Amino acid sequence: MKLSGIHLILTYQCTRECEHCFVWGSPFQRGTMALDNVRHVLVQAEELGTVEWIYFEGGEPFLHYPVLLSAIRTAARMGFRVGLVTNCYWATGKPDCTEWLGPLAGLVEELTISSDWYHWEVDLREHVRNACAVAEELGMHTSVSSVVYPGCLESGQEDNALPTVEVPVMYRGRASQELAPEAPTRPWLTFTSCEHEDLRDPGRVHVDPFGNVHVCQGISIGNVSSATLSDICSEYEPDLHPIAGPLLEGGPVELVLRYGLNHGQHYADTCHACYEARVALRGRFPDILVPDQMYGVKRELDPLESLKVG
Repeated sequence: MKLSGIHLILTYQCTRECEHCFVWGSPFQRGTMALDNVRHVLVQAEELGTVEWIYFEGGEPFLHYPVLLSAIRTAARMGFRVGLVTNCYWATGKPDCTEWLGPLAGLVEELTISSDWYHWEVDLREHVRNACAVAEELGMHTSVSSVVYPGCLESGQEDNALPTVEVPVMYRGRASQELAPEAPTRPWLTFTSCEHEDLRDPGRVHVDPFGNVHVCQGISIGNVSSATLSDICSEYEPDLHPIAGPLLEGGPVELVLRYGLNHGQHYADTCHACYEARVALRGRFPDILVPDQMYGVKRELDPLESLKVG
């Protein structure tokens, strides 16, 4: 497996709880990377010799701005191209945007803003316009990622001047509970391949605050706290992996048949069928189908701890 990109889930914490979120982001979600852990992953990425891009995302990475800023500076200094994903809750005005984004100028090449019906409020739309305008002035390539609301042909964005890229809902994570029940469905036997991830040679992985290396969010192929990225990549045998192997052979259908799982007759999409099968298999594969956060098992901050984050 040759990696060209690593996406760091800096935190599972977020300012919102969007229905489509497949990492179950929440204001009270536990799990944030320490700066030393970020640097540990960056050193391992450098040792691979093939990684070009480092992306910082969440959750909402700007909730931990000092760590984010230092991590981005380190990644850029090491020669990585840097991308950043945010809902730009912080973009309350252009002067504010300059304070937040100014220190990132010349370091962040790509800024992706998550904005759609799930974030829809008038002031938040103004935040998006502010962030896009300032980012452009600072030389960052900016795009707005808009998840299309089920049943709508368009996302409902009103500002055609924004560089919007519309993407479909993937019915995993919170979407499997909040959106799938109202979505059109297909018979379960039609889900015979993975439509969204290249599990054989993914090109990029996600690394979360607990060190899990995700070949797809919620499917771990190792942990950087106990093995190097180099070893994890070289030892990954997709056809022999207990979860990736069946998915490669025959999609969620094979996952269900291989392990004799109970199943529904219809699902909203491949992700929905796969996610429900993985939830049922967590007890059998506790080191692979991780962490709890990806599966809606709440590990909330206590009230005193929540005062310390950010």
